[in-house]
Amino acid sequence: MAGGGGGGGSGASPLGPAPPMWYHRDLSRAAAEELLARAGRDGSFLVRDSESVNGAYALCVLFQKHVHTYRILPDDEGFLAVQTSQGVQPKRFKTLPELVSLYLQPSQGLVTTLLYPVEREETAVSDDRDYSDGEDEKPPLPPRSSSTSTPPGPDTPTDSTPAANGLSTISHEYLKGSYALDLEAVKQGASSLPHLNKTLVASCKRLNGEVDKVLSGLEILSKVFDQQSAFMVSKMIQQVQSVNQGGDQELENLVTKLAILKDLLSSIEKKALKALQDMSLTSPCSPPPLHSMRHSKSIPVQAFEVKLDVYLAELTKIGKSQKYTLSVDVEGGRLVVMKKVKDNQEDWITYTHDKIRQLIKSQRVQNKLGIVFEKEKDKSQRKDFIFASAKKREAFCQLLQLMKNKHSNQDEPDMISIFIGTWNMGSVPAPKNVASWVLCRGLGKTLDEMTVTIPHDLYVFGSQENSVCDREWVESLRALLKEQTELDYKPIAVQTLWNIKLAVLVKPEHENRISHVGMSSVKTGIANTLGNKGAVGVSFMFNGTSFGFVNCHLTSGNEKIARRNQNYLDILRLLSLGDKQLSSFDISLRFTHLFWLGDLNYRLDMDIQEILNYINRKEFDPLLKVDQLNLEREKNKVFLRFAEEEISFPPTYRYERGSRDTYVWQKQKATGMRTNVPSWCDRILWKSYPETHIVCNSYGCTDDVVTSDHSPVFATFEVGVTSQFVSKKGLPKSSEQAYIEFESIEAIVKTASRTKFFIEFYSTCLEEFKKSYENDSQSSDNVNFLRVGWSNKQLTTLKPLLSEIEYLQDQHLLLTVKSLDGYESYGECVLALKSMIGSTAQQFHTYLSHRGEETGNIRGSMRVRVPSERMGTRERLYEWISVDKDETSGPKGKSAVVCRSGHEPSVIRKPLGELGKVSEEGERNSKEETAARPKQDGSDSDPSISKNSYNNPAYYILEGVPNQSAAAVSPELLPSPTSANPQAAKPPPPSAGARSKPPGAASGPPHPRRQVRAISEESSSEDDGGACVVGAQGGGVGSTLNRPPPDFPPPPLPKGALEMVPEAPFTKPRSLYPDLAEVRIPAAGSAAHGDAFRRGGVGAGALDDQSCSVLQMAKTLSDSEFPGQPPRAPSAPPPLRGQPMGLGLDACRTFPPRNPITESIAEDMPEEALWGSSSSSLSVGESSVGEWLQRLGLERYEQGLLHNGWDDLEFLSDITEEDLEEAGVHDSAHKRILLESLKQQQQK
Repeated sequence: MAGGGGGGGSGASPLGPAPPMWYHRDLSRAAAEELLARAGRDGSFLVRDSESVNGAYALCVLFQKHVHTYRILPDDEGFLAVQTSQGVQPKRFKTLPELVSLYLQPSQGLVTTLLYPVEREETAVSDDRDYSDGEDEKPPLPPRSSSTSTPPGPDTPTDSTPAANGLSTISHEYLKGSYALDLEAVKQGASSLPHLNKTLVASCKRLNGEVDKVLSGLEILSKVFDQQSAFMVSKMIQQVQSVNQGGDQELENLVTKLAILKDLLSSIEKKALKALQDMSLTSPCSPPPLHSMRHSKSIPVQAFEVKLDVYLAELTKIGKSQKYTLSVDVEGGRLVVMKKVKDNQEDWITYTHDKIRQLIKSQRVQNKLGIVFEKEKDKSQRKDFIFASAKKREAFCQLLQLMKNKHSNQDEPDMISIFIGTWNMGSVPAPKNVASWVLCRGLGKTLDEMTVTIPHDLYVFGSQENSVCDREWVESLRALLKEQTELDYKPIAVQTLWNIKLAVLVKPEHENRISHVGMSSVKTGIANTLGNKGAVGVSFMFNGTSFGFVNCHLTSGNEKIARRNQNYLDILRLLSLGDKQLSSFDISLRFTHLFWLGDLNYRLDMDIQEILNYINRKEFDPLLKVDQLNLEREKNKVFLRFAEEEISFPPTYRYERGSRDTYVWQKQKATGMRTNVPSWCDRILWKSYPETHIVCNSYGCTDDVVTSDHSPVFATFEVGVTSQFVSKKGLPKSSEQAYIEFESIEAIVKTASRTKFFIEFYSTCLEEFKKSYENDSQSSDNVNFLRVGWSNKQLTTLKPLLSEIEYLQDQHLLLTVKSLDGYESYGECVLALKSMIGSTAQQFHTYLSHRGEETGNIRGSMRVRVPSERMGTRERLYEWISVDKDETSGPKGKSAVVCRSGHEPSVIRKPLGELGKVSEEGERNSKEETAARPKQDGSDSDPSISKNSYNNPAYYILEGVPNQSAAAVSPELLPSPTSANPQAAKPPPPSAGARSKPPGAASGPPHPRRQVRAISEESSSEDDGGACVVGAQGGGVGSTLNRPPPDFPPPPLPKGALEMVPEAPFTKPRSLYPDLAEVRIPAAGSAAHGDAFRRGGVGAGALDDQSCSVLQMAKTLSDSEFPGQPPRAPSAPPPLRGQPMGLGLDACRTFPPRNPITESIAEDMPEEALWGSSSSSLSVGESSVGEWLQRLGLERYEQGLLHNGWDDLEFLSDITEEDLEEAGVHDSAHKRILLESLKQQQQK
């Protein structure tokens, strides 16, 4: 048994002769609670494998609607016992059935007698057959591989179950049966043990391959550094490797290899040292030639035809000519801006790379780019250009980033480019020319021809049904890359499971930056034992950034959605990659960046003729709405919080081989005609830590590779990386030590258990993981949810290894909430430290997940204290490009650009005080991922608006049941149709699911903390300036600062509800962060209306229609209200785009209930305005510099004012004409308008 470990005496199975029906082998904790909840009777029980200890079990019992869990542990002798309190003598049993039989009797110490076994559901054998599409008529045998770069052979058990390490299973089999045969042979006088020998040979098979690989590497080193003895070493290695006999001979050869390995390892360093010392004496200035350092061919100068973007009022100043040519010289580090004047004369200015201060992408106009040039005396000038297309703009940006990187004085890169490809080869060798695959040429979002030949830093090739042997496949890929880039790419990992292969190649210059390479595979084929379906994975560190890559081939067949979902969950749980210390976390949280690619085999749920008609018309949106993967992601069944670039290419399966003109959708089989509708089977998704940089620059498929019935798919990414940080000041002294301090943490977990919990903290910036004490508060108003809290005294202070802010702002903290009874995780999450740095505490709020399922949410207050001596930092290359959060109206609109005024501590954050920020992962939110999945919205609501489910317990209810919250809102809870905001009729759209601002604060100044971050293309304004449209944009989709990707927006609210307008602001302050004990989660069955609303704005796009919980006995949850307090209408919350006004937050609050004004505008409004104080001269509608300028029609000056520190209307009253001149206001009429307006404000 893979999941259950220790056996009883004499090698007997702990499960007895046959597993009893109440034993569920790989059942998750959440699924066990669901089964018991369905049973519904006190005394219902089952036994599953423990999630925390290999070889242990968990006995789960239902009593008074709560699930109680007891751990069953094996002792040193293999006997089983229920874990007891200290001092209580445990009762030991040889098998699980014996143990359970005791507790079927009353008064044995459990909370109740075991009465009703909950039996597992047996799956029919025929259900496992995976021949539905004809692609597996006869599952092919694994190919013979001659590759030396793949440590585990294809027939090696590489599943990451406990049985996969050799002896644990094979020896168990020997002790169960074969040893008796050896015993009989000895009795008859035999002098050898053939069956034991066979067991040892089989167990050491993988070791043999590993030793061969290491010996080959040491042989090369010996030839370089010890030429005299190299011949003898090679001869010895060849002798032992040439012997390939079984039995004793094979074991003897393994022992010989180990002896040679021992001698080589003990002597190679001394020999290398002597050789290098001799070399340094003879030619101190002549290092040995490194052929791998060949540079790629130089990049030619590229010219872009553009037009200058100007206001109509300024056309008279600049004349008629607006045509410019921008020439980028990457090698020379120059940008030439050339303007055609007249009579073919040209006027040009040359800027060196260090004079280009910033690139600012327009979010509204996809082909518009602002360039900030440095001029004399620390002044800068911005010019806006219109490119021929969005693709041209992206190519220009990539070339300038490449130029900046090439001429940077940094030793290590801030950013790398990654190519990812996936291709089901259809068991046919690849054609000679697949250059279009690696050059991203074809259909969909492709690279511009100017940048298509620039080599990427990493190439990742995933293939399925690949019958080519490993070595031949890798060499063909290397030859292809060399032909295109003139570089010898180095393979750093190749992992194979039958015909599923994953190869990772890296630029020669980065080879030494790769470390901690790991590989694994999981079989999900017939009965989870065949490798014709499954996944292979590779992980490694690139300097200080961790990467994971998974290539999978899931179950085929239109109707087998549930099986594919289970394949995904099995891979997520069993793939053994990354830091072993992070075993509590599934692989989706173990890496800074995780990429998942392959033939996922999800199909389209639509009639074949309709599909073909849509494809012919190139209308893909209706098809994407019925794409099974999109639908399952919408229900949070799979790929929780993953992102996928917008699909703009036709389905990649099932083509007629030899052509891309015809889909073959019918196949005659023995059971009848089989239909395989055209589908997007081949996909590339990713998931990244919050506040990291990642942009998808291309996503498409080839149209000229026709050997398979699948088309190859490609994607390219621009990814921020961190260096292996070395402190210039050494290890911190006690006075210079940074600290991570928590004030409180509160969580809601989805469970029927009532045990105590603790938190474990993991991070690469910590020497070892740390644990909190058990929670000191706990409550629940609903049987399906538990609210737990930790005060400051229960939470440990964490000490990072290094105290520099430059180091800490790249670090992340992983949290896992574990139970005291079984030490099992009830949910995990990741927090970015970057936004927590400062002297005052900041709030965080994010979702918890476990085994791919959302299991709750967690919030708290923390700070990262950095000593002043360690505050120095620098701008990253990827922060050099930001997004112009521009207009929703007017010729140019407002421009709240992220400023570049440095990274001193004073501008990294804004003090929280009592108003503060809500966080990070959840609150500040999923702007980029909305751009990453902008068109997969099946509702009629705005595609840019999405839900953010994890903050609402009602999310965890009925699976697949549409949200009925809008209909359940009672009239008395709705705000009255009056508005204190005169600008309510012109509402800005909130960011996707974000905590948006009311109209009055929508154009508020950028948060000082944001100044250490760049915002990439299509990021929403979030709390920097809420009026930013996030939608389906063409070019530059990406996400500089990652948030969990949004879920699919639900159906819109009824029109009547959307027409309601909130009341005037309240004046009585309320707590921003109420104690969770004050928050009531109503009992299941109460009216479900609270789940309709989101923090910071509500409406159609913010609803939660897909509640995906396994706890189906919970029908609905009503809103979370403070006891004894009637709901109050908030102050002008942000309305939906295209709708008259949104609903008020307080009308129906959900967990966590918050003051709506505090949430949405606390950062950017003065306290006097926020609390309605008479001392403030500002109205809600004029709460920011941007809004004030927009009202005057002079929003063009916002960037200059903010850049010069005029970011608050309270201080603008002191501004002079000279100050306005320095901020870029040169027009005397405009100066008068601004000064007169400020004077009027003061007189109010």
